[in-house]
Amino acid sequence: MSAAQVQVWVEGYRRAWESNDPAEVAALFTADATYLEHPLEEPVRGRDAIVADWLDRRDEPGRTTFRFEVVAVDGEVAVVRGWTTYLDPPAQYANLWVLHLDPEGRCSSFTEWWMERRPTSPS
Repeated sequence: MSAAQVQVWVEGYRRAWESNDPAEVAALFTADATYLEHPLEEPVRGRDAIVADWLDRRDEPGRTTFRFEVVAVDGEVAVVRGWTTYLDPPAQYANLWVLHLDPEGRCSSFTEWWMERRPTSPS
């Protein structure tokens, strides 16, 4: 896998995030994929369950901006750093993703760490 292939996957993830189209979400994952929104919780298991969970927690289109960089790629494992801004109500998050992609570019394992930006203290 290359950084360019990871970038294509993340761009597809972003399109699915904006569309909430079940077919676009499903196309990102293998049939037996796992999805951990929080690394210390139980994963969502299986493509169909991932799609259902995604749609249960979906963001409405146009509610966020997102930028990212591919930090590392080693074989089938990639690390992606992202920045998400929610527009209403305003909030900012830093994201770190660990992805396992198969040779067809589908994710078999997705683990996410995210942190909300702390409010700045008045000077």
